[in-house]
Amino acid sequence: MNRSSERSSPAAIDAGSHPDRRRFVRTAFVGGLAAGSAVASASGASRSATTAERTVAAPREPGRVRQSICRWCYGGMPLEALCALATSIGYGSIELLGEAEWPVVAAQGLSCAVANGPTTIARGFNRPAHHDDAVREGERLLPLVAAAKIPQMIVFSGNRDGMSDAEGLRHCAAGLRRLTPLAESLGVTLVMELLNSKVDHRDYMADRTAWGVALVEEVGSLRFRLLYDIYHMQIMEGDVIRTIRDSAHAIAHYHTGGVPGRREIDGSQELNYPAICRAIVETGFTGYLGQEFIPSRDPQASLREAFEICRGE
Repeated sequence: MNRSSERSSPAAIDAGSHPDRRRFVRTAFVGGLAAGSAVASASGASRSATTAERTVAAPREPGRVRQSICRWCYGGMPLEALCALATSIGYGSIELLGEAEWPVVAAQGLSCAVANGPTTIARGFNRPAHHDDAVREGERLLPLVAAAKIPQMIVFSGNRDGMSDAEGLRHCAAGLRRLTPLAESLGVTLVMELLNSKVDHRDYMADRTAWGVALVEEVGSLRFRLLYDIYHMQIMEGDVIRTIRDSAHAIAHYHTGGVPGRREIDGSQELNYPAICRAIVETGFTGYLGQEFIPSRDPQASLREAFEICRGE
C-alpha cells in the first residue's frame, strides 16, 4: 500500500559527500552528541557547493516558491476537478500520485512533483527483510517515473519497533544504496520524508532532521535527499528556519501544514509561513513546496490563501 492510500482514508481526511565528512556526521549522530548542531555544522559548509547539483526541477520565477498540492488531502474531490482548481490558482503540480494518476495531471498541463514510491510509512528501508521487495518495486517504478518526467519519488524509513536509530540508519543506507545507482542514471531523486512520531506517526524512525541529514551523508548520492515536512518538524523539534538554512543541501522538497492540527496555514496556527518561505528562497531552492494541510473550510478558499502566503516574496 502506498502513502497515498494510507493517508486518504476517511478517518485521515477528517481528522557527495566526502568520505571523511560522512564519517564525522555519522559518528556525531551515533555517539549521542548534540546531533542537530553537529550535523548542521558539518553539512553547512557544502551547502553552496551542492545547491546547484541537487536541483532537479525547472527554475522558479525569481522571488517565488513554486507550489504543489498533495492529492491525499483532497481525496473526496475528483482529480480532474482538483487539477482545474490548481490551475486557476497558479499551482504547478499535484503530487503524491500513483502511476495511474500521472497521465491525468499531465493532460491538464500540470506536473507531479513527487510520485508515490515502493515503501509505506510503517514498512520502509530500516529493515533488511524489506529491502528486496522495496528495491524490486523501486526498480520497476523508477523508469516509469522518469518517463513521466516526474523529478522525485518518495520513500520512507519505516517504524522503529524496538530498533535503535543508529542501526536503522545503517540499514536504510544499505537499502537505498541498492536503488540510487538506477535513480542516478535516470535523473530521479529519491526523497525520504521526515514525519513526527509524537502525534501522527508514532514510532516512525525518520523523525528528526539530524538523523535524516546523517542518512543523506551516509548514502552519499546526489539522488537521495530529504522531504522536509514543516508541520512534522515543528512538532518534533521547532527551530524551523535555522534548520532549513543549515540543512538546505540535504533537502529536495518541502511540505506544509498548520500546527497544531494540520489545518490551514493561516494566522490561526503557530508557524510564520511567509518568513519560512522567504528563508527557503534564500537558500537557493528551486523545487516545489507541497501544500499538505487538510482544509477545515472551503478547499478553494484555503488553497488560494495558502498560495498567497507561500509565495516567498
